[in-house]
Amino acid sequence: MAEYPRADARDWAREHLTGVNNVIIPSFTNDLKRLNEQGIRHDVRREIELGFAGALLVSETATTLDEYITFVEVAADEANGKLRLIHHASFNTLEENIDMARRAAEAGAQLTLLAYPPNFFPTKEEEIYEYTRAFTEATDLGVILFPVPLWGFEGIHGASLSPDLIGRLIDECPTVVAVKAEGGFPSTAGFAHLYYRYSDKVIIEMPVESHAIPLASLVPIQCMATSNSEYYGPWVPRMWHALQDDKVEEAFSIFWMLHPARVANEKTLAGTMGVFNFAHRMVWKYQAWLAGFNGGPLRMPTPRISPDQMRALRRGLEVSGLDVPSESDEAFFIGRNPV
Repeated sequence: MAEYPRADARDWAREHLTGVNNVIIPSFTNDLKRLNEQGIRHDVRREIELGFAGALLVSETATTLDEYITFVEVAADEANGKLRLIHHASFNTLEENIDMARRAAEAGAQLTLLAYPPNFFPTKEEEIYEYTRAFTEATDLGVILFPVPLWGFEGIHGASLSPDLIGRLIDECPTVVAVKAEGGFPSTAGFAHLYYRYSDKVIIEMPVESHAIPLASLVPIQCMATSNSEYYGPWVPRMWHALQDDKVEEAFSIFWMLHPARVANEKTLAGTMGVFNFAHRMVWKYQAWLAGFNGGPLRMPTPRISPDQMRALRRGLEVSGLDVPSESDEAFFIGRNPV
């Protein structure tokens, strides 16, 4: 069960949902038959070392339902309260998502990021409302709503989840604690509109560092959750903390230092979201490996990563003056804790 009562979810989030939250992608044994527990523990420790406040435990990597819960249990045991763990409600059906959110809460997750299944194809806003309301009523974890151009909802409203719909959900669902505001991305209009309307009620946050850091220099942003910020090693948390200490010039100094790596990241991922409506988890796991995470193989189906993409991402870090591993890229597919 959640570590807070449903009625206190927003108060809990206001106190605890802070800082930079990135992702942990499951690690597997080299024959891909089981989870790699040591690889998972390695990644949790690396998160803490780099200064991240929390992480999304990614569910879109062909784990079985039971394996995913084991993933949560192992991560929670290793974190031991030092890292916030966010459940990824991205399974096949509403019923499955409700069941997995309940199980993840028991396993140690503290919040949940709500995605929508690929086979969920609403034609009117009320259907999105009914799905979301049903999920929030059946689960106790605080929910982060996620308007983003992945779900295919733009035929209903350009912001994916309309500001009016989000307002209705905030008013009627007490476990809605935050909005990961990427509606209309790459425009920041989805964030700005929701921040203007609802930042006094729930946390309105932007996870993408290229947008979040400039925005946080202008308005208070409580957290960044969740994205592939680990590609940049410790530097996104350092920018974040500089802004919290009102060291705006220091934050922007780091921001521009990272720009070659940022361009490499954006060029590598350009088009993949629009073509597949899906985050390129193999690229994200390789980016994490470059920053000292476990790496290792992923199960099918997974998008592939090419040698050109690897070279570009590695080179982006080098031009930014960041450390890169001495191992060749073949080592990524083996991982740092091979089993």
